[in-house]
Amino acid sequence: MLYPDLFKSLERVRWSIEDDIPWDRFDASLLTEEQALTIKMNAITEWAALPATEMFLRDNREDSDFCAFMSVWFFEEQKHSLVLMEYLRRFRPDLLPTEQELHAVRFEFDPAPALETLMLHFCGEIRLNHWYRCAAQWHTEPVIQSIYETIASDEARHGGAYLQYMKRAITRAGDSARGAFAKIGVLMASARRSAQALHPTNLHVNKALFPNDTVQSRLPEPGWLERWLDQQIEFDAIWESKVVDRILHNLSLLLGRSFGSVQELNRYRKELAAAV
Repeated sequence: MLYPDLFKSLERVRWSIEDDIPWDRFDASLLTEEQALTIKMNAITEWAALPATEMFLRDNREDSDFCAFMSVWFFEEQKHSLVLMEYLRRFRPDLLPTEQELHAVRFEFDPAPALETLMLHFCGEIRLNHWYRCAAQWHTEPVIQSIYETIASDEARHGGAYLQYMKRAITRAGDSARGAFAKIGVLMASARRSAQALHPTNLHVNKALFPNDTVQSRLPEPGWLERWLDQQIEFDAIWESKVVDRILHNLSLLLGRSFGSVQELNRYRKELAAAV
């Protein structure tokens, strides 16, 4: 089982909302209205770990090890939402999300292949780590900078945990797992060719609710994510290349073959599909 060791490793670096966030450094003059509104949107987005966890538990019912790990992932992701809301409660209570706004992002995701979903969320953790690091540089108020740096580190560790389950999947399922990971890797590393922000919270997940079936579509400002990325934190080609490099680097190690570009990964995917 992977869960016991993952629990121990994440427990060793767990941080406290009360003790490890430098609340006393808050400087109201360095927080703009524009910045404060984005904190609210991210707090609601992080709340979507709730329906994601429900999806993982449903679609991995036969894998008690992975489902047990969800207890840690869910706790830490919900804490991200909580610390962002705590910031607003202390310093901008007028922007604190309502329970109704939070509940709006809890809806059922359609069943999906477990291996593809695992890879999707692995890439999502890498992307979110970079988004939050970029956001920390855009913000000018020191407390929220510290918060974004803190939760960015959590996202990186979560990606590492997912990677352990991906390694286990290859041992158990061989080329079917390799093919699933390569297929989603090509998708998630191809953001330059898409106008859409490629993250699980921005993908359609419930055919019956389309087009209101992404987490982002159910926020108070459905179009905020692209504006946050493109116009506010300016997540540009340099940042995007860092995401792609991390995805390709990890897949190279995981699959035992060097991928210098998305095109090389796609050729590998086609080779696997032809072999199957």
